[in-house]
Order: sequence, then C-alpha cells, then structure tokens
Amino acid sequence: MVKAVVAGASGGIGQPLSLLLKLSPLVDELALYDVVNTPGVAADLSHISSSAKTTGYLPANDGARTAFKDADIIIIPAGIPRKPGMTRDDLFNINAGIVKGLIEVAAEVAPKAFILVISNPVNSTVPISAEVLKGKGVFNPQRLFGVTTLDIVRAETFVADATGRGNPYELTVPVVGGHSGETIVPLFSKVTPAVTIPDEKYDALVNRVQFGGDEVVKAKDGAGSATLSMAYAGYRFAEKLLKAAKGAKGLVEPSYVYLPGIPGGEEIAKKVGVDFFSVPIELGPNGAEKAVDILGDITEKEQKLLSKAIEGLQGNIKKGVDFVHNPPQKL
Repeated sequence: MVKAVVAGASGGIGQPLSLLLKLSPLVDELALYDVVNTPGVAADLSHISSSAKTTGYLPANDGARTAFKDADIIIIPAGIPRKPGMTRDDLFNINAGIVKGLIEVAAEVAPKAFILVISNPVNSTVPISAEVLKGKGVFNPQRLFGVTTLDIVRAETFVADATGRGNPYELTVPVVGGHSGETIVPLFSKVTPAVTIPDEKYDALVNRVQFGGDEVVKAKDGAGSATLSMAYAGYRFAEKLLKAAKGAKGLVEPSYVYLPGIPGGEEIAKKVGVDFFSVPIELGPNGAEKAVDILGDITEKEQKLLSKAIEGLQGNIKKGVDFVHNPPQKL
C-alpha cells in the first residue's frame, strides 16, 4: 500500500498534480492538504474511476498531521505567488515559513517518507527542509529531493525543437546546479542520443532553459506562472521514485539533494564547493541510491555556466540555513 500526500493540493500546481497521482496505479491512498478548498478538490477527484482512495484535509482538527500520518511520499508544491507591493524577501519569508511548518509535521508523523519539495525557491527550501529534519533527528538525505525535473523537461523540449528531433521524450538532457535562473546549467555536451547545437543558437538555448518560466508568465499575462508543466514534472519524478522503490532498476533523474549524504555525492560536493546541488540521481528502494558525476569533461562554456551557478547557490543555501536558525522577527 502506497500513501501519497500533496501539501498545497488546492493550488495551481497542486490540483493537476493531484489529478495525475489519482490516475497512477502506483498510488493506493491519496491524501490532500491545503489551507482552503481541499475537501472539494478531494471530492471531485474521488469520482474518478481509479483505485486510489482520496481524502482532503484543512488545518482545522489537526488536518496536516492526519493527512501526513504514515505517508510513503509527500510532495510539497505549497506556497503563495508574489503579489503587488510584495518584495522578494516578503515572498521568501512567507513561503519558507510554509515549507518549514509542513516539514515539521512530516518529521513527526511520517519520518521515513520520501519528501519532494517543489515550493520555490527550491535552492533555499530544500536546505530549510534538511535543517528542520536534522533538528528533529530524522534527516535521511537519501529521502529528501528538490524537484528540478521541470528544467529537464524544458531542456528536452527546447533541444528537440532546436535540433529538429521528433520526440523530446527520447532525449536525455542532463541539467545540473540549482533550480532558478543562472543556477540552472544544461549540459548539452552530455545529451543522449548526441546532438549538435549550432554556435549561433547556443546562448539563446541556454537562456531559454534557464528562464523558460518567464515565457509562461508573459503568455498568461498576469494570470499565473508555470503550473501545468510543473505538475507534470513533479509527477514524472514521483512516478520514477515510486517505481524505483518497488524495485525497478536503471531509473535516473536529476534532483537537488544534499550530496554528502548520498553514495557518490561527497566527491561531487568537494568538486563544486556546495553541499546542495542537482546532479543525475540513481533511484532505488532507499531513494537516492547514487549521485552520478557527469561534470568530468564538460565544455569550457559549460564550465563558465557552472561557476556562475555555484556562486548563486552559495548565497541561496546560506539564506535557507539562516532562515531556520535565525528566523525573521515578526512585527
């Protein structure tokens, strides 16, 4: 029996993500949690003729603890979008606080769950999650993942488009680093099957992978950001992880993880100079079974991108750790 939880299930990512999980034969029980509307979302999904039993919970009556209890996998897209007059720091403090609170609950009632963090900024919310789990004495680096799959999905799509490949899904495009702007480093030299990116297209293609979310924000014209593609990406990673947990072999997907706690990760962490970093992860019954080092013979252009990414990540990681140990003062 596999119990999956979506925390933030009523939102723009949470609803389509919950739909995909409800349709999955890998999920037996689906518990939805959010601060509004969750019983309605659960009731709606429960009419779908698939096997997963679906329930919805609100904060009242210890809803989060009930939803999370004994979960096998917890996926967290919870958070709020930036609103007019809100600074980036305001947004960070709110979303970081939301994630911190959810991880505290998970640590108490589902300490062995796989935790997939989607809530932005992932570069900081995953270190926040790790610090909270450490504080509760239940941190297992092999079970905490920052979902960067949307960067991979975009890279597959954009590379296929730029090179005339038919099916993007047939490409494997490694993307390393972090999950925002210049911390996202697509390694086009490592694409399989191999592709050739013309020099005149290279910079624009890198920029499109790094800032693809801006295209969606602009196209939605103030009505939101990337929610459907993010829900698909979150589901794609969760599906691979659940298959691997059941014994499927050879499943690899990049993820933003605490490298020193994962087999093969210590060496990569020393090489890049940060502990949290996204590399291809071999998945298995224990979660992150192995971090795969693909940074050995990258191109000069990729090395420059990597150096810039690491610089950004250092600040992002510190901001997350500081948030836990020195929380902002409430006025």
